[in-house]
Amino acid sequence: MQRKTVRGVRGVLPGIAILTVLTAGLTACTDGGGTGSTSDAKAGDSVGTVAQPGKYRILPMPCKAADAKKIKAMLPAAETLTPEQREALYAGVADASYDADRRVGCRWTAQTATETRLLSVGFERVVSYDRATTSDDDKAHQVFVRQLTDAHLPFPGPAASPSPSASASAGNPAGSGPSPTPSASNSASAGTGASPSGPPSGPSSGSPSGSPSQSPSPSAPVELGSRVLDGLGNEAFLDDKLGQAGATAVQARTVRIVFRTSNVIVTVEYSVQPALPGTVPPSGETQDRARQLAQALVERFNE
Repeated sequence: MQRKTVRGVRGVLPGIAILTVLTAGLTACTDGGGTGSTSDAKAGDSVGTVAQPGKYRILPMPCKAADAKKIKAMLPAAETLTPEQREALYAGVADASYDADRRVGCRWTAQTATETRLLSVGFERVVSYDRATTSDDDKAHQVFVRQLTDAHLPFPGPAASPSPSASASAGNPAGSGPSPTPSASNSASAGTGASPSGPPSGPSSGSPSGSPSQSPSPSAPVELGSRVLDGLGNEAFLDDKLGQAGATAVQARTVRIVFRTSNVIVTVEYSVQPALPGTVPPSGETQDRARQLAQALVERFNE
């Protein structure tokens, strides 16, 4: 009887054990689902903190990315060139690159009897190797700021108020109020009553001669200078350098525009070198042509 009882108990025990295992398995599955969802949420949070890669994975071919019409306008070809030479001129020469997905460039050279013009376009795709803390765009921004600093340009900030005060102080400096009054009165008398009252003093001829003497200063070419640019990519600046003047030195002007679009840094450099000294390339025209090409490149990357 005892043996039968033991056998019976032994037969019941495996059944209880199996039932216990199945119940534990169901509980584990239920808990596992909840735990899995929690771990997924945590994983999602960790993935969200990892910086995403930049917008651009590859770079376009710079010699073909630049607008052909703008290239021709910036680089007038000599009339003596053959059609084949013109085609080679505007095709450009690609820079040597060991990684075309990271850095590429193209150069053009046009020479005439009066001047030589040089143009270069460069693309750099910036990649962050620490995505846990810095995205590709943030890394490209750091590269841009470093180049902005090297150009000795201030980082863009809120509009400065000293400009109106400076203009006010320049227009009405302290202690110099009495001196401009007579000059202003002279100019006013010359402009209003000089011709009627001219017989006694006869400076009617002096007033015309006085006005031309002041005219050369306004007619002098305006230097726009280096500055931060708005509305060109995510951020941009322009660096304008003019060679030193001299008896035999030629003043060449080089305009460099650097802008960032997402994780790509684009550099446009345009140089005008006159053949004879004494000729100064205009700042406005040189900058305008370089900026038009840069704007066309922004549109090219946005396609």
